Amino acid sequence: MNKVRGSAAEAVADIPDGATLAVGGFGLSGVPEVLVRALYAQGASGLEVVSNNCGVDGRGLGVLLAAGRIARVTGSYVGENKEFAQQYLSGELEVELTPQGTLAERLRAGGAGIPAFYTPAGVGTQVATGGLPWRYAADGTVALASPPKETRDFAGRPHVLEHGITTDFALVRAWRGDRHGNLVFRHAAANFNPLAAMAGRVTVAEVEELVEPGGLRPNEVHLPGVYVQRIVALSPREAADKHIERRTASASSTRGTVRS
Repeated sequence: MNKVRGSAAEAVADIPDGATLAVGGFGLSGVPEVLVRALYAQGASGLEVVSNNCGVDGRGLGVLLAAGRIARVTGSYVGENKEFAQQYLSGELEVELTPQGTLAERLRAGGAGIPAFYTPAGVGTQVATGGLPWRYAADGTVALASPPKETRDFAGRPHVLEHGITTDFALVRAWRGDRHGNLVFRHAAANFNPLAAMAGRVTVAEVEELVEPGGLRPNEVHLPGVYVQRIVALSPREAADKHIERRTASASSTRGTVRS
């Protein structure tokens, strides 16, 4: 039951080329930065990533993207990653964009063993009818477009069929965790992390604080250890290394207020 690994490098050593990978985080909040950088050092390529977004230039999944290690992304937000836009528009990267709530439910459904579900999100758009550019050709034409999806009426309202997502591996970040893999997420880091962890067949979690079994009260556990196979304890420096995607100063204060 001791799922702790000696290092991030050890925890991601067996992720192969072409693996599917669910990654937690939203923007730069709750991103498993240490595991991502360990995977970069490990060298796996041709990865198919499922994540809300693909980091930013030089941080998070943006590190793998800039190195040409990611072949496909399923996400809901492009953000301000210039490298992502360049690779997508030039045909180097295949991208499946999906509504944010749908992406969250697809991950949760996959982790819960639900193969598919119906949702009203996307009805009447190319999400349902197909034609969204998944991959461009070098000349700017659409090389691969999304297929149409099955729709069905429930109580007189149309819904579109979406499939649950499971991946070979998942990388997530938690505030606290124990050696059995039980995890607690803090504030905005409780975004896609629990859902990504559920979807991975092998889930690796980096934790800011590692406690012994019994150190977490049952009613504060957000994700039970059954979903987690490997734990990496961060150093104090690694735990404190948190970046803000965009900083703005409040005009109401002469000193300014930092917001993310």
